[in-house]
Amino acid sequence: MPIQFFDTLSQRLVPFEPREPGHARVYVCGPTVYDHAHLGHARACVVYDVLTRHLRERGLRVTYVRNVTDVDDKIIRRAAELGEDPAVLANRFSDAYAEDSARLGCAEPNYTPRVSDHVPQIVALIEKLIGLGSAYAVDGDVFYSVSSFPEYGKLSHRKLEDLELGGSGRVTEDELQRKRHPADFALWKSAKPGEPTWKSPWGPGRPGWHIECSAMCIEHLGDTCDLHGGGLDLVFPHHENEIAQSEAATKQPFAKVWVHNGFIQFNKEKMSKSVGNFFTARESFKFVEPEAVRYWLLSAHYRAPVNLEIDLDDAGKVRGFPQLDEAERRVEYLYSTRERLAALAPDRFDDTGTKVDAELKKIPQQIAKALDNDLGFPEALAVLAEFLKRANDAIDGASRKSGKLTRAAQREIDAGFSAIGRVLGLGLGDGPAVLDRVRMRRLAATGLDKAHVEKLIAERIAARGAKNFARADQIRDELAAVGVELMDSPRGTDWRMK
Repeated sequence: MPIQFFDTLSQRLVPFEPREPGHARVYVCGPTVYDHAHLGHARACVVYDVLTRHLRERGLRVTYVRNVTDVDDKIIRRAAELGEDPAVLANRFSDAYAEDSARLGCAEPNYTPRVSDHVPQIVALIEKLIGLGSAYAVDGDVFYSVSSFPEYGKLSHRKLEDLELGGSGRVTEDELQRKRHPADFALWKSAKPGEPTWKSPWGPGRPGWHIECSAMCIEHLGDTCDLHGGGLDLVFPHHENEIAQSEAATKQPFAKVWVHNGFIQFNKEKMSKSVGNFFTARESFKFVEPEAVRYWLLSAHYRAPVNLEIDLDDAGKVRGFPQLDEAERRVEYLYSTRERLAALAPDRFDDTGTKVDAELKKIPQQIAKALDNDLGFPEALAVLAEFLKRANDAIDGASRKSGKLTRAAQREIDAGFSAIGRVLGLGLGDGPAVLDRVRMRRLAATGLDKAHVEKLIAERIAARGAKNFARADQIRDELAAVGVELMDSPRGTDWRMK
């Protein structure tokens, strides 16, 4: 099966066929940096990270571009509220987004262009659109004329007269009054007191929202990119407007495939900063490992909405996120399996045997097959779950009396972990450190402390050494009652929180 994605424009699954064989050019709309990234932004970050990882795994050279909108009405308003310079605020939240992205295990794009660094390209594109009759200037502002583009509305599949105007929250009443058509949108905004400005043929001002992505995408990927992605909320107006202005200027399709990820919902409503019902990614990191958030985001198909469940105490304070807790247990199982393999003594290995569970050999191919079909995340995680079960069965067999694990099987298990890390971005952390953080966070929630647990474990070891098995069993039961699970092995006794 070829790699295929659901194309928002054609509303069907289409094969992914880059215009230059072997080279995929991908553009994704990144954050407008006026606040910390919420879980919806985290979802987009993870979705397109796995998408580009998968393309590379399939042998394609990928040029991945994800922009940063650092010049925008929302940034200006937030900076004014905080009494902060807009550029300083944008840099602060841009850095925070990069930190959150890294903690989620997302690799950096090849290019992360900023609006503020591409004003000359934006001005040149606007000049071209004016020369073509697709845009017009009014008192220092420049607007795109939607009536000049007969295909306007083809991405959102709605007629021009039915489209919601001003839905982005970036359109003022004054702006509406100076347009030739209510749906015309700003390419350049004239300078206002206290706002960042640049020189232009129409006077000092700054770029509008939509023109930035057209200019940056064309600058870094050419007139046509192979795949353009973003959140479902960007279909209209942002991506619709990108198509209109880009294709008017270049006379070429702006993107071969349009991919959009679904929303994160809270109480069945879209999570949004403008509504105020959102949780930032870094807030969730206080409750679980960032990798657990990544796992959870991969647990549903990328186009489907995901509803976030929240556990509140009697005072309405957040106690945790049940789905993220479960995802963390899956991540814990992954790392525990890897550590169990690493802990096997040398005499538990058969250096000459060739016996291997045949299914273990298929793991990389099965993950790739799941992702070939429109990024089948749930199917890929099902492959991961089966892999961990079979790997643990093999380790259990090697741990029994006279049991052995062939080096061939070990290599296949290692290859499975490697594929999971490369493509899904899971299991790339320091296993012992991850497991210890999870253990200590859960322990703290019980009110116990590590020293007390380890004191009881030492007492149990001494009781077993003295053949006082009744006392040893009593200690195990006492610890189990408060959620501490003991794990005995030839290396000694380890523990974790259930």
